[in-house]
Amino acid sequence: MKKMINQIDQVVKEQLQGIAKAHSELDVHLDPMYIVRKEREKTKVALISGGGSGHEPMHGGYVGKGMLDGACPGEMFTSPTPDQMYECAQKVDTGEGVLFLIKNYTGDVLNFETAVELLHGEGIKVQATLIDDDVAVKDSLYTAGRRGVATTVLAEKILGAAAEEGYDLDKMSALAKHIANRGRSFGVALSACTVPAAGKPSFELADNEIEFGVGIHGEPGIERRAFTDGDTITNDMMSEILDNTPYERIVHRWDNNLGEWQDESWVTESLNSGDKVIVLVNNLGATPQSELYMVYRKVAEILENHEIQIERNLIGSYCTSLDMQGMSISVLKVDDEMLSLYDMPVNTPAMRWGC
Repeated sequence: MKKMINQIDQVVKEQLQGIAKAHSELDVHLDPMYIVRKEREKTKVALISGGGSGHEPMHGGYVGKGMLDGACPGEMFTSPTPDQMYECAQKVDTGEGVLFLIKNYTGDVLNFETAVELLHGEGIKVQATLIDDDVAVKDSLYTAGRRGVATTVLAEKILGAAAEEGYDLDKMSALAKHIANRGRSFGVALSACTVPAAGKPSFELADNEIEFGVGIHGEPGIERRAFTDGDTITNDMMSEILDNTPYERIVHRWDNNLGEWQDESWVTESLNSGDKVIVLVNNLGATPQSELYMVYRKVAEILENHEIQIERNLIGSYCTSLDMQGMSISVLKVDDEMLSLYDMPVNTPAMRWGC
């Protein structure tokens, strides 16, 4: 294994030290680990996300004006701990409440839920919303239900703008649910990633194989299938994304008034002719930008044939899996409110426009 690291157990700590030196506008804490904005509005809902490291720039790269107020990085592919989320939330709470945005992985969910309960005990208003956009599998090695992947980036952008606009906690939470039911993602790996602690690829693929429906930790997808060509693979991925079979699940939602978790039934929204969408073609780590644009070309053609209008796009590295060669496609159905919020200025290390 050849990586630009020193000691394996210091990888995340030294990464955070580098972020601190590169971005003076961020306040980086090492014990426990979290990143927050130094300059924050005095009265707004605080938006926090987090998860295992290895998916950079998600989430620390999205801390800044118009997006996240704080991010909690775990060790490589390992959930952050409740004390990280608890202290991060205390740091950024302005009295208007805190919204946690959680990718659906078992460790993340359990630890964020613990942090919610701790914060409620301290009198801090708090809510949490799950992102479970990966249409590849219902259950995986890491989670019950669909995995949370790159739609999280779009949710952070839209919700960050909503917070800047003065949405209260309940309105923010309702919008987060709306986004979660409208986002769909699918990933493919041409080669595996190498976790530093493991020192070898997380799985093996033959030269003529792909992992169809791979997760961002290298979890298996629908199947291991023969490599064909870019257009065929993209077409197969979009077929999975455009499948309108409703996906219904029970989601835990925190009730601040009762101080307890409530079960809600959520159902995904369909994608139909006439809909407007944001498309994210995402590099999983080691895919050339030229190949991402080739994929986007096919995605645009497919959506045009379905009379679905692409309003905005992102093409590049947004939710990676270390050095995995592969890519994912995310399609988020939007309305005028969501599109207006998406277009608002943002200024973070990894995303910047309108500033």
